Amino acid sequence: MDMESLMAQASELQAKVADAQEKLASMRVKGLSAGGGCIVDMSGKYDINSVTINPKLLDAGASAVESAVLAAFRDAKDKADKLIDDVMSNATAGMPLPN
Repeated sequence: MDMESLMAQASELQAKVADAQEKLASMRVKGLSAGGGCIVDMSGKYDINSVTINPKLLDAGASAVESAVLAAFRDAKDKADKLIDDVMSNATAGMPLPN
């Protein structure tokens, strides 16, 4: 493969990855815990948009709320990780990547 062709492929890959990152910024996932008592809304770039806590969960005390927020965040992060894998795989599909 000649250098010009390699540079063209690199440029194309860079553009596709940039588009994928823009797409991820506008996508959202929701992490849930405590039976839906805590919801973390996160972008595909791990930006937290909101945290919703059911007032009934507050009656369980600070420790329960902390655990619920942490569990909802982890659920949202796991969903965002999968979303990122899917979007980036689609962006780089068919592109030869170095080993």
